Amino acid sequence: MRRVPFSVALRHPVMGVTTRSGYLIEGPAGWGECSPLASWSEDEREAAERSALESAMLPFPATVRDRVAVNAMVPRLAPDVAAVLALSSGCATIKVKVGDEESVDRVAAVRSACGPGVKIRLDANGAWDVDTALRQLAQLAVYDIELVEDPVASLEELAALRGRAGMPIAAESCIRTTADARRLRLLEAADAIVIKPQRIGGLREALRAAEESGVPAVASSALETSIGLAVVVALAASLPDAPFAHGAGTALLLASDVVGDPLLPVDGWLKPRRPAVDLHLVASA
Repeated sequence: MRRVPFSVALRHPVMGVTTRSGYLIEGPAGWGECSPLASWSEDEREAAERSALESAMLPFPATVRDRVAVNAMVPRLAPDVAAVLALSSGCATIKVKVGDEESVDRVAAVRSACGPGVKIRLDANGAWDVDTALRQLAQLAVYDIELVEDPVASLEELAALRGRAGMPIAAESCIRTTADARRLRLLEAADAIVIKPQRIGGLREALRAAEESGVPAVASSALETSIGLAVVVALAASLPDAPFAHGAGTALLLASDVVGDPLLPVDGWLKPRRPAVDLHLVASA
């Protein structure tokens, strides 16, 4: 199988990440992407490789819907920049990164720019302890928040916060394996689970984790190119229920891509498909 290294820049830094790099694998089913984030453990890096190999070797599972709603993601940007990014995305759901000093002002700016018809969810990346989360979320709740992802870092803390936060809670950063999804269910730690297929070892393992969690699942990217995003969209289209938009609108944050027809949302929607790598674009990135 052919392996092709790539590197693409982000339009805006996301939690300190400015460039996404890794390699693409071509196999009998198409292309796969291995691009673990620098913060991932060795086990997560191995899971990313399994995900890429699965994507290259096996067809995607049958889908239950022919399009999926996706959210745009707004990093920890200045409030005015955040508002422009949110509004220009065209998505009906916006995930806003919080957990810093400008959290409230950023969310307020996004709500003001997008109006009451857009759903806003938060992602604190585990920045708070339980008491701080309660204080911060009380301030943010006035902006009509759909849910908050990772307000605290651990499943135990999520369980302690759930029911007191004033909004539904989703778990992502502490979901690294299917066993973690089972623990979420045992602890009744969250109202939803957010799963990155690359991080957990592939699309099929992500579907198993979603089932084991016992709560609605949100498919989420790890800032991949459109090759990796195709797996995220395939997961979203394969889940049995879909009460939430999925975190697959991140091609909007890429300064370039490795395909000629990137998976950019149209009016907040994406259709599951497998784009092909354009080697000329990879070479010029």
